Amino acid sequence: MKTARILLAATMLSPIAPAMAQTATQDEPGTQAEPAEAPGEILVTGSRIRRQDIAGVGPATVVSSEQIENTGIVNVETLLQRLPANAGFAGNQSSAYWTGNGYGTAQVNLRGLGIKRTLVLLNNRRLVAGGTGANSSPDLNMIPVVALARAEVLKDGASAIYGADAMAGVVNLVTRTDVNGFAFSARSGITERGDGGDYSIDGMWGMRGDRGGILIAATYQKTEPVNMASRAPCSLSETTPGKLACVNSASTIGGRAVLPNGQQINFNQVVGGNGNFYEPYSAAKHNFNSNPFLNAVNPIERISTGVFADYDLGPVELFGEALYTHRRSDQIATPGTLRNLSISAANPTNPTGQNIVLVQRRLAEPGPRQFFQRTDTWQGTLGLRGKLGNGWAWEVAGAYGRNTAVDGSTNVANLQRVGYSLDTSRCSFTPGAAIPCADYLGFGDLTPAVLDYILVTTRDRGGNALLSLTADMNGDLFRLPAGSVSFAAGVSYRREKGWRNPDPLTVAGIANTNQQSPISGTTTAKEAYAELSVPLLSGTPFFQSLTIDGAIRYSDYDLFGSDWNYKISADWTIVEGVRVRGTYGTGFRVPNVPELFGGVSEGNLTTTDPCSRYSTSGNATLIANCQASGVPAGYVQLGTTILTTVGGNQNLQPESSTSWTVGTVLQPRGILPGLTLTADWFDIDITGAIRAIPGSTKLGICYASSGLSHPFCGDFRRSALTGEVTYLSAQPINTGREEMSGLDLGLVYSHRIGQLQLTADLNVTYLDRYVIQPFPGGAPIIFDGHIGGGNGGYPKWRGYGVLTAKRDAIGFTWSTQWIGTATDFNAAPTAIGYRTPDTFYHNVQLAFDVDGRTRFSLGIDNLFDTAAPYIPSFTDGNTDTMTYDLMRRRFYASFRTAF
Repeated sequence: MKTARILLAATMLSPIAPAMAQTATQDEPGTQAEPAEAPGEILVTGSRIRRQDIAGVGPATVVSSEQIENTGIVNVETLLQRLPANAGFAGNQSSAYWTGNGYGTAQVNLRGLGIKRTLVLLNNRRLVAGGTGANSSPDLNMIPVVALARAEVLKDGASAIYGADAMAGVVNLVTRTDVNGFAFSARSGITERGDGGDYSIDGMWGMRGDRGGILIAATYQKTEPVNMASRAPCSLSETTPGKLACVNSASTIGGRAVLPNGQQINFNQVVGGNGNFYEPYSAAKHNFNSNPFLNAVNPIERISTGVFADYDLGPVELFGEALYTHRRSDQIATPGTLRNLSISAANPTNPTGQNIVLVQRRLAEPGPRQFFQRTDTWQGTLGLRGKLGNGWAWEVAGAYGRNTAVDGSTNVANLQRVGYSLDTSRCSFTPGAAIPCADYLGFGDLTPAVLDYILVTTRDRGGNALLSLTADMNGDLFRLPAGSVSFAAGVSYRREKGWRNPDPLTVAGIANTNQQSPISGTTTAKEAYAELSVPLLSGTPFFQSLTIDGAIRYSDYDLFGSDWNYKISADWTIVEGVRVRGTYGTGFRVPNVPELFGGVSEGNLTTTDPCSRYSTSGNATLIANCQASGVPAGYVQLGTTILTTVGGNQNLQPESSTSWTVGTVLQPRGILPGLTLTADWFDIDITGAIRAIPGSTKLGICYASSGLSHPFCGDFRRSALTGEVTYLSAQPINTGREEMSGLDLGLVYSHRIGQLQLTADLNVTYLDRYVIQPFPGGAPIIFDGHIGGGNGGYPKWRGYGVLTAKRDAIGFTWSTQWIGTATDFNAAPTAIGYRTPDTFYHNVQLAFDVDGRTRFSLGIDNLFDTAAPYIPSFTDGNTDTMTYDLMRRRFYASFRTAF
């Protein structure tokens, strides 16, 4: 099977193109070293020692600005999330489950180990977190793409080099230093169905002279929404074996209530109908379709700006960077739900003559809720660098970044006022009353006066701040027969702060939204590192070169004490074109501000209840456990969401890791000039891992345990009346262990046939093993080969490749993203969608260069209109929106010129 998969990966070369030049042995085209660097030397991701290339440092992918343009990508988020090394949960516009408190924040999740374990840098320096308060990662799209020379993705742990957050790898965005003059570009795109329009305008001006230069860049981008119902008309479930049908929310627009004898009834749902009408509740008849009130793609409007400058003062060089981003993002959400309202028989609005409990009543009269975010993020860096008389280079720099935001929601019910409107001793049915009495029993019975009284718009405020001070130096210590022994060392101070102040009604718990508590916290780190590169052999049989690198880092955290981490690597060129490399290192990550101090909040998250239709499952353990929980024999989950508690956990402790890679680079120049093949095995082991286990996974594991013995069984409660889950906790915990291993394969080939230049680039990742032990001694949770349940996707195989053909002024690019098969985390093996198919997304672009400065291009993304596969424990849209494309086929045109 593995051999077949590798052959399948190889066949992708026909429809793919060079979006990534990996393990390059020379500088990328269109980029050049900074003035302070020695000729041919660059500061590469994964090392503080200046080198000739990135090939010996570790498994890395480099994406140049030219390659970004050839694939029509307009933001860093899309660029990185297409890479096969990206997996699991990450924020994007097609996911309603953007990171908590960070709606609209674009992120990357290397290896699927979590965004908090992927370090994002700009020119080798940290960026402030983005979002709406107390967040854990930068917003990738705060960098104008037009200003990028390349993006370097190190797929290897680098805590010894960069400190915490680099357990899974590092993304380093490198800006251009070669711009002279003004450049302008524009792009417009739209889906085949006429929605989801996206527009971007880029401007860039640069000037370089003998003593330095400046680059000013700005990007304006606007994306229009795509409604969920246009891609997935309703939420699907296997209501009968072998058949999918709409299963809508049990929060009905008329109101679902329970009589004293336990019978469930539902009130009028017809506009203008009998306000006193009620009948036995029927899920098929009364449930609410939420999809028209959700987006498959959420709208964003953003302007990102950057200024990058350097000037030679003689003995030293002064450099600086300034970034500013303003973002407006919005989402729609289903009308809010009122829960468990006790309405007495004496209430004039109650036609039953009995005391009832209104279990769920959706406030559909005012329409959907409108979520909104307005963020401002800026960061400034100032520094000096130079060279000593012995050739050693040094640099000192300080950076300060700050992110502030306002976010909130419309049409939120004030629960205190809801209670007043039911209390006939307080309210009045008289028109113009200060507290109007409300009739919640039946759709359309809520008057405009009642809606004005009970509904509010909430506004939350929050932000993030980063202060970073660094001092580094590097150079050659002495020379050995095989070459110079290089050394780098430095110290740093870092202070990170996050805060979030929810609306007072939300804090008080009387707003009908996700209850939250204020968040505020600060962490500081003082660190020092040293790195050494020793060339042991050179020019001997079977040892054309052999270099050993080592790094050590000391970190002192104000909340958790100190720790040492180290890394050692070897780069061995056996003969010309045959190279072997390997690394081993340790990592240490302290909990970040939101993990520690994040206020507890509640939200309705898509969750699969394993006890739904349990009596017909044929699973003896499941049947016994559901019966022991008091779930009725005919119980069917009412809707697809469960109220879930998320937030911080101040009892968290640091996590530590060990990781190693071993690989080879083959360049058979005598046989196939221009061909580079790479293969790298990776292995990562994290102990005390900090992770929030999704609710679906917790429920599934609990009910699979003998006699409900798993500790997860204490993380939820069920209603004694209906059997449905009424409370579920998904707060982060220190799990026992996370173990991951896999293989990265790469192929880069460039060849000229007459006047036709062909370039191919293929990257494939095989995930051999990813297992989470939820607590010491606990049964493992297997992630590799699985998908859904709020975890994101972890297929065994993923790939991305690009083929570019260029002749004279005409260029053609074909790129393909491959997402391998996976099985649902929670569904039964006989369920529809339990196993997803291999999925391919093909994208093409045709470009015409008028001259060296002006270019036109036309492109189609998702060329064959591939639909996202159905997944039983989907997040939204009946699929995993963090893995698959909901937009379907779309077209774009772009134009670029320079003066």
